[in-house]
Amino acid sequence: MSEQKNMFLAIALSLGVFLGFSYFFPTKPAVHPETTSVTSTSTSSDSVGIPSVQPTKIEATAPLTRNQALTDSNRIKINSPKIHGSINLMGARIDDVTLIDYHETTDPKSPEIVLLSPNRTKEAYFADFGWVGGTGNTSLPSSTTLWMTTQDSLSADKPLVLTWDNGQGCVFERTIAIDDSYMFTVTDRIINKTNQAVKINSYGQISRMGTPETGGFFILHEGPIGVINGKLTELDYAKLKEKGVQEQTTTGGWLGITDKYWLVSLIPDQKTSYHTRFKGQTIEGVDRYQTEAISPEFETAPGATTEVKYNLFVGAKILRVLDGYEEKLGFSKFDLAVDFGWFYFLTKPLFYFLEYLNKIFGNLGIAILIMTVCFKIALFPLANKSYRSMSRMKTLQPKMEALKKRFGDDKMRMNQEIMELYKTEKINPLSGCLPMLIQAPLFFCLYKVLFVTIEMRQAPFYGWIHDLSAPDPTSFFNLFGLLPFDPPSFLMIGAWPLLMGLTMFLQQKLNPQPADPAQATMFMIMPVMMTFLLASFPAGLVIYWAWNNILSIAQQWYIMRLESQRMNSTRKIIK
Repeated sequence: MSEQKNMFLAIALSLGVFLGFSYFFPTKPAVHPETTSVTSTSTSSDSVGIPSVQPTKIEATAPLTRNQALTDSNRIKINSPKIHGSINLMGARIDDVTLIDYHETTDPKSPEIVLLSPNRTKEAYFADFGWVGGTGNTSLPSSTTLWMTTQDSLSADKPLVLTWDNGQGCVFERTIAIDDSYMFTVTDRIINKTNQAVKINSYGQISRMGTPETGGFFILHEGPIGVINGKLTELDYAKLKEKGVQEQTTTGGWLGITDKYWLVSLIPDQKTSYHTRFKGQTIEGVDRYQTEAISPEFETAPGATTEVKYNLFVGAKILRVLDGYEEKLGFSKFDLAVDFGWFYFLTKPLFYFLEYLNKIFGNLGIAILIMTVCFKIALFPLANKSYRSMSRMKTLQPKMEALKKRFGDDKMRMNQEIMELYKTEKINPLSGCLPMLIQAPLFFCLYKVLFVTIEMRQAPFYGWIHDLSAPDPTSFFNLFGLLPFDPPSFLMIGAWPLLMGLTMFLQQKLNPQPADPAQATMFMIMPVMMTFLLASFPAGLVIYWAWNNILSIAQQWYIMRLESQRMNSTRKIIK
């Protein structure tokens, strides 16, 4: 009895440590194997010779609503198949983007996802481009510059051309183009009509006001991100604000700010060495995060023109779209914006396999079921071996009980006799664990796919499951909606988690039962614990597990039946 008490006490303490750690340290991001660490860089000094980009002034007045900020400025409308929005002529800033194909809820009439918002709003988020540094008294365009144009819209087949004359002999021209998806191309030119050379640096920056809610998921990174010198850099909001600035020089790559499903990213010229900065600051009481790419100094001779080009991605992290831009624009690792984690080499192919099945069957839930069958077929030989071993172990339980009674006081001798029994019967007691060991990485990879890929967002199944990436919305505790109240979150035990728990219980009944009563009790409790635990997981993952259990039960029952018939035949021959 004392051993059972110690076991339950150890289990309780382990759960307490796990839950306590999850509660007190919820926001620690998972580290990608190629992720670089944040280096401590002073916020008061920048790299020698690299000019600073002055942050956009934050208005001291009360923040405007988004609609107020949009109507309070001169704007050029964006006509794009994927984007609704506009460009502010004050500063030529890209600060108004909503995503046509994505809505806040599964209702197609719900508001579109808002990605970028103007300055002076509570959650301002925008992209700026311009020039810094320079020699002499050359005036440069700023965030308050009113650019001129003869156009009233930007479309995929008609780029927007903006101009500004500084009145000192230099004309600045900006061409903004957009493709039929989520990529802007910003081309800046300086036309020097003076009799002196002009030396300046160009820059692109992304600014975000306020610290967004990230959910605290340790398996998902949200915040400043980039590929710098071929390495993925992921920076937590709080730690970046604590450090102030991280600076580095890179040739090639990209940088920006990522959310779970959305990305705003700068892609500078891939053949030029750019100085990049990640900044986290509090200015006038407002948290501000910024990513910058600053070019080397350009010298524009009298009568000459200098041109510099940036790409700006503003949109949904659709994996095939990201891969397509890599190939089209000649930069690498854009797909790392989707946080596939440590098992990237498995998770990405798994996603593409699911996407392929979805194209065939027209439903991602059905694709998950078919994928599970494919896994079962691939692991069939190993599972057969495992189930045969478990079947033989089940038939050996009377002999093992006899050994326990015979050598109960001598555990070393009892273990020796049990191992000898395994050897005589040619049974590997660990073979039953092999399928689980192999399926564990696949389970985690599927969890990542369901959790981080936008293709899974709001993907419907059948019946009450309208979003495979969200938990089952029903609950046993209000009789699946028949009773008029909403249970607390920890009691949201839906129909699919219950089915998963039931199949897990039935599967355990087919397995050999532990000789130790404490272990047998724990095995009985395990389905209940897993039901409560997985109730908060994405419904697609619970459907996968329940379906996988059903297939395993059928396969195990069939193999154990064949094994029992074989052993009965063997006994008859011996007799």
